[in-house]
Amino acid sequence: MMRPNGIVIAIDGPAGVGKSTVGKLVAGRLGYSFISTGKMYRALAWKALETGAALEDDEGLVKLAGSLNWEFPRRPGPEIGVSLDGRGLDLELSEERVSKASSGIAKLAGVRLFMRGMQRAAGAAGGVVMEGRDIGTNVFPDAELKVYLDASPEARAERRSGQLRDRGIEADYSRILDFIIKRDAQDSGRKNNPLKKAEGAYYLDSTFLPRGKVVDAILDLFRNFSS
Repeated sequence: MMRPNGIVIAIDGPAGVGKSTVGKLVAGRLGYSFISTGKMYRALAWKALETGAALEDDEGLVKLAGSLNWEFPRRPGPEIGVSLDGRGLDLELSEERVSKASSGIAKLAGVRLFMRGMQRAAGAAGGVVMEGRDIGTNVFPDAELKVYLDASPEARAERRSGQLRDRGIEADYSRILDFIIKRDAQDSGRKNNPLKKAEGAYYLDSTFLPRGKVVDAILDLFRNFSS
């Protein structure tokens, strides 16, 4: 079935691998929209922390998510932002407490089902690059182009540290590396939609690849698909 706005490009991979950075660049080159699904989980985690909601209460978090007015405003460039009840969220989603909370709620079956519905609706028309941890396996198993982006934990910790410092946020490499190793085990070992390479996905190891080369590799895959 042809989508009206183009294809869906699904980029999956572990924490800190650069999915958002690469995805935005690919989307910009193609004139596509870019959606980071991790921001949706972090937005819910932020709201739960702000309201004192129990982070282990799957049913309660789904009710909280359903009570919110979710909006995804288009920013300058390809990225789609996240807004809750009229408040745009950005730096709040980079807080360490939010990252830790989101990794926990992302394991919950009801929360993942709620998010999947929003994610599918957001990308159904195509013309979108969507990144996450289960896009090609769960959200869009029918995506026309699937990429699994990987890198060593050490390389990912170094990149994440640099990104935070560039935004004026204090970064501790050792703590970030420890978090990434634990998050990898959590993501790949969770019962609901674990992190894994989707069937038919292209594997890209970016440990020693410059960002531009990774972007070029995905654009080459797009051109091969379109030709």
